[in-house]
Amino acid sequence: MAMYRKLSRPTAQRKAMLRSGVTQLIWKGRIVTTEPKAKEIKKIAESLIALGIKERDNFDEVTVSAKVPKKDKDGHRVKEEKDGKKVTVYETVEKTIKKDQPSRLHARRQMLKVLYPVTEKADKRRDTKEVNLPNKIFDEYAPKYADRKGGYTRIVKIGQRKGDGALEVVLELV
Repeated sequence: MAMYRKLSRPTAQRKAMLRSGVTQLIWKGRIVTTEPKAKEIKKIAESLIALGIKERDNFDEVTVSAKVPKKDKDGHRVKEEKDGKKVTVYETVEKTIKKDQPSRLHARRQMLKVLYPVTEKADKRRDTKEVNLPNKIFDEYAPKYADRKGGYTRIVKIGQRKGDGALEVVLELV
């Protein structure tokens, strides 16, 4: 008996397909796929969420000071003239950040081994923003599922696909 489904693909293609499925599930919350693929994606996604729940509180709050460029009302940097050159004006800002403890950092890196980087586009030409999926797992899903012992995903059968008759399902986070 095999430990996992091979899904009629070579190893590299299978791993890439499962990684992209898990990434889309974590990012969007639900995906439509075939039943065997959904069962494999479910295993990986549930282990990532369980890892996030285990490490959700392992961080320290640290206050740091950073130099930030001063901006005007239009969002442009304020410049002043010094020695005949235009120089950007900076101001010091105190920020509180979360610093991961070693176990949480390890968990974050384990998640990044599985999840692909995701960029969200706000505009067609610019304003792309990278989505931090491990942060989404730690900050959004871990508190939501903290009191559950497992079963973070659900598979709902929706019928057969028209082209090849494969059973399609919706895989969603509960």
